[in-house]
Amino acid sequence: MEIRRRDFLKVVAGTTAMAVSPSLSFASSPGKKRLPGAMGMLYDATLCIGCEVCMVACRKANNLSPQPTGIQKLWDNPKNLSFETYNIIKKYQNGTGKVKDNEINGFSFVKSQCMHCVDPSCVSACPASAMTKDKETGVVSYNPEACIGCRYCQVACPFNIPKFEWDSPFPEIAKCEMCSHLQAKGEIPACCSECPTGATIFGPVESLLIEAKRRQNMEPGKYYYFPANSLKSGKTNEKSASKYIPRIYGETEIGGTQVLMLSGVPFNKIGLPDLPDRSYTSISENIQHTLYRGMILPVIIFGGLTYLVAKNKNNNE
Repeated sequence: MEIRRRDFLKVVAGTTAMAVSPSLSFASSPGKKRLPGAMGMLYDATLCIGCEVCMVACRKANNLSPQPTGIQKLWDNPKNLSFETYNIIKKYQNGTGKVKDNEINGFSFVKSQCMHCVDPSCVSACPASAMTKDKETGVVSYNPEACIGCRYCQVACPFNIPKFEWDSPFPEIAKCEMCSHLQAKGEIPACCSECPTGATIFGPVESLLIEAKRRQNMEPGKYYYFPANSLKSGKTNEKSASKYIPRIYGETEIGGTQVLMLSGVPFNKIGLPDLPDRSYTSISENIQHTLYRGMILPVIIFGGLTYLVAKNKNNNE
């Protein structure tokens, strides 16, 4: 008795469509909301000078090995995020590249790290709960003891952040965890505490959003005080304001992130992806929950197999 793959898929597709059609309301289901106590960072590319002190501080705070590059490999200079590099400063340059924060004939820096999404795809995709989101701070953390090495988190992340330890017999996943071990001691993330210009600051996300909107309303060229290290540090730097893109990256992208960004150059130019406001997790989870509600999908598959077995038996007889 032979069951042809094409016949099986036709039956399953047809019965799935009939079973799911009354439940198509899942497409409008909302995603998760930002936690009231969510903590995060605000990165202002107009204040960043590309010194990479944040990278050094991150490496020291997380006991990460240097990543030398070049022919002689004399200094730590990683080109991308990796198992040993949790955040990295990259440079955008156009034309002559003479004017900072100009899209044309200018340049800008950008900080790449885990965005700590409000509705994280990596947490949703992980079948072993190795990726978790803190219920109070919202920080997305990784538990190597629970990890099974499937790397679904890598595929699911729209920012391509989690990195795999390819050269280990017992590999793990690595990414920025917003120095949660330091936060537990009342300290702030190392990249924020060591930034000399205040380009990256730490604080409650709702307060960071207010600060970001304040900056967007500043008059370019006029001097203002900018918080340094964290919103509660009391430290400030006086600088002239730049002209900002009228958008706070991370405010709404894929349901929002806890790392917010400001820039004078369009975000897609400095390497950040254009993403919808709705989280991918809210779409995928609602489809899964719809299909498995009342064991719909397993029943459909079992019914399809039963139908094909009976059909082929009758034909053979």
